[in-house]
Amino acid sequence: QVQLVESGGGLVQAGDSLTLSCAASGLTFSSYAMGWFRQAPGQEREFVAAISRSGGTTYYANSVQGRFTISRDNVKNTEYLRMNSLKPEDTAVYYCAANFAPLEYDRSRRASAYEYWGQGTQVTVSS
Repeated sequence: QVQLVESGGGLVQAGDSLTLSCAASGLTFSSYAMGWFRQAPGQEREFVAAISRSGGTTYYANSVQGRFTISRDNVKNTEYLRMNSLKPEDTAVYYCAANFAPLEYDRSRRASAYEYWGQGTQVTVSS
């Protein structure tokens, strides 16, 4: 069975850094584009970042551009999100997701484009 398991969330202060990991199993990891989404209480799930199958192309939401870095290791079957200069508005549950279709800018930003999802990890940023 396909599993995506996020880890690395926690409580940090504004300005701190945090790295999230997403361990994938049950799929051919290198055949999937990967993404990160986040959801705050009472809010819609929103796009954060996406990365192509080889890792050569990345996309970011405007709100995190320049602060967050998405990466992947196709040997370890793991996706990462390095978050720098964290702000209180970054507080949310962060989800990793797998997309079998080739990475395209418009599709990568839609949650409906992703076939598999993790359970999420909580990130809380205090002011």
